[in-house]
Amino acid sequence: MTSLRSLVFNLLFFGLTAVMAVFYLPFLLLPRKTMVAGARFWIRIMLWLLRQVAGLSHEFKGLEHLPQGPFLIAAKHQSAWDTLIFHLLLPDPAFILKKELLTIPLFGWYLAHHGMIAIDRGAGAGALKKMLREAQKALERGSIPVVFPEGTRTAPGDSLPYHPGIAALYADLKVPVVPVALNSGVFWRR
Repeated sequence: MTSLRSLVFNLLFFGLTAVMAVFYLPFLLLPRKTMVAGARFWIRIMLWLLRQVAGLSHEFKGLEHLPQGPFLIAAKHQSAWDTLIFHLLLPDPAFILKKELLTIPLFGWYLAHHGMIAIDRGAGAGALKKMLREAQKALERGSIPVVFPEGTRTAPGDSLPYHPGIAALYADLKVPVVPVALNSGVFWRR
């Protein structure tokens, strides 16, 4: 039964995402804040489907500890769910992501218009400098940078070394870093 529910959810997730991606094309001509609101609407639908079809819900602990003013999120990355939920928890997240995601038709356009921070992981120090500049710009416009310090998804219980970007962000931005633990990979592996 779980496999069937998962299959139905995936079909709905990808099917509705494709339809909404086309529907949202005019949003690319509107202000960035409109894109943020559109993303939240899509995410609420996806989380509702996840609850209704797959039977998964979520629980948050410690939200009362989020600082007032600017800060940086450093989170474990286990699942696509991780990238969805921060849009509902934060007023305006700016994910630090690999630049290759911007080349995905439609999806990449939305990421760019949303103000995500795309980095070339092969560019060394140049990528680090660009990330710091873009993260500072994100803070100045009121966004909260979100970084996955291991640089990729990891399975629950696994650990990879942290990339130096998180230490550089902390030193350069001079804002609190909020560590976030997730167990989303237990329930939604990709």
